[in-house]
Amino acid sequence: MPINRRRFVILAGLAVGSAGAGAIACTKSTVQAEDTPPADLLTSESAAVTPVSSAAIGPAGLYAPQRGDVRLAVISDLNSAYGSTDYRAEVIKGVAMLPDWQPDIVVCGGDMVAGQSLNLSAREIEAMWTAFDEKILAPIRTAGLPFALTIGNHDASSYRNGDPNSGNYIYVLDRQETARYWAGHQSDTDLEFVEAGGFPFYYSFKQNDIFYLTWDASSANVPPEQVAWADRALASPAAQSAKLRIVLGHLPMYAVSQRRDRPGEYLNQADALRQLLERHQVHTYISGHHHAYFPGKAGQINMLHAGALGSGPKSLLNTTTAAFQTLTIMDVFLETASTVYTTYNMNTLEVVDAQSLPRQIVGPNGREFRQDLTLADFTPTEQAQPYVPSES
Repeated sequence: MPINRRRFVILAGLAVGSAGAGAIACTKSTVQAEDTPPADLLTSESAAVTPVSSAAIGPAGLYAPQRGDVRLAVISDLNSAYGSTDYRAEVIKGVAMLPDWQPDIVVCGGDMVAGQSLNLSAREIEAMWTAFDEKILAPIRTAGLPFALTIGNHDASSYRNGDPNSGNYIYVLDRQETARYWAGHQSDTDLEFVEAGGFPFYYSFKQNDIFYLTWDASSANVPPEQVAWADRALASPAAQSAKLRIVLGHLPMYAVSQRRDRPGEYLNQADALRQLLERHQVHTYISGHHHAYFPGKAGQINMLHAGALGSGPKSLLNTTTAAFQTLTIMDVFLETASTVYTTYNMNTLEVVDAQSLPRQIVGPNGREFRQDLTLADFTPTEQAQPYVPSES
């Protein structure tokens, strides 16, 4: 596994905007480097960083970002049609390219297979996980890359009949087959587990001085017992001694994409969950499900909405931009708690221009600013922008 330890020159400082109810306070920073990176790169948190002797690493022919102390390759929503054992060309191509970015870890935001259909048999679900193992996990495992996952609704939805916290699971077979597959492949993840009793649905691990926590956000309700567990785990010495804390969950807290702004498509009690993470100084919440890339910030939490690498990419709310598949390289600079996203349009292999993304997204349950902006960057009209529902 590549080890990237080097000195950095620290530039700039912290700019924080205060916000009223429903508004967002954000940090703002810029990238400054010896070789000026394209405007599409987006740096978050308290400082801009200049790599003194960092290497630009990436697949041949693609823009190669400067490597941070720790590099995450973030993929999400890999699946195709219900029951499919095939993956889109962008998925196969992206997985094949992963070693060329030399990440320290591959993080998947969920929906690795195409379940959540009561018409699928246990044998068909097992076949999907076999295909995932052969086409996705095996190449990652062969490359020696640790693999972290969060369970998606198409992997093993936690939707229940009746009471959302105590009713019977609707997709029982999905959850059984998912648990069985990962019971046999937990060691293949190569993660340094802190707590693994709930794996793969909820667990924690610590890798490269970053503490990661995964909860079961495969439906709109994170179970209360898991919320309590997350509160304890994030307060633990293992978490608080880490230089950075990251939480993974499939559904996002706030809606960002078209036709995913309906109840059930984002987490219930989002503000309370966000405040829990803020109490423990969590840096980033990584999610999938909305099939659209957006580097947002709500309160003090960076929100990395990983776009779909597989089927069904979606456009962001209140935009007319065509949807596309994405893969994100997230470089972490530990001493300054800074992150740089390099996100590739996997249809064109070009880097997504962050300036082309909305300055903010106002959804049904809150808003997110783009990570390079603060409240002070918005006009009164922008601050008063209402939520406009997408087409049903």
